[in-house]
Amino acid sequence: MVTLNGGESLAKISDERPVLLVFLRFFGCSFCREAISDIAKRRNKLEKRGLRIVFVHMAPEQGTAEKFFKKYKLFPIDHIADPDKRFYRAFGLGRGTPQQLFGLMNWIRGFQAAVIEGHGATYHNEELGDGFQMPGVFVLYRGEIRNSFIHRYAHDRPDYEEICQI
Repeated sequence: MVTLNGGESLAKISDERPVLLVFLRFFGCSFCREAISDIAKRRNKLEKRGLRIVFVHMAPEQGTAEKFFKKYKLFPIDHIADPDKRFYRAFGLGRGTPQQLFGLMNWIRGFQAAVIEGHGATYHNEELGDGFQMPGVFVLYRGEIRNSFIHRYAHDRPDYEEICQI
């Protein structure tokens, strides 16, 4: 059974209302921080539509995740720590290839996210997760995946409002 930081069961929550399940790469990633920012900007609109937002990350310490959520004024927020990446694998999210992670567009978009948008440069730290993990976004409702966005490249930027059209 997968439980959120507050101890609630993800299955029970998704039986009651749709869940926007956002799998992050790792907190040291500019694109991960960009995703948190994007959700923060849309949080009220998504929640008014009845969605419950849940992040999945690999940071083993709850405080590490909460530090990043607080920075983007997205706290409190539901999240699941998955340092062993079992949940990532269950949703078909694997590690990226060099092209998916280090291609030219990643460098261009990385500059945009890190410098232009102000999310800071990518840096690696074991406490923040696996820098080679690929992200994804799913809408769960009543035991089914109703919609999803699987990143082809680390720099992909989902349209969260479109994904939530179920």
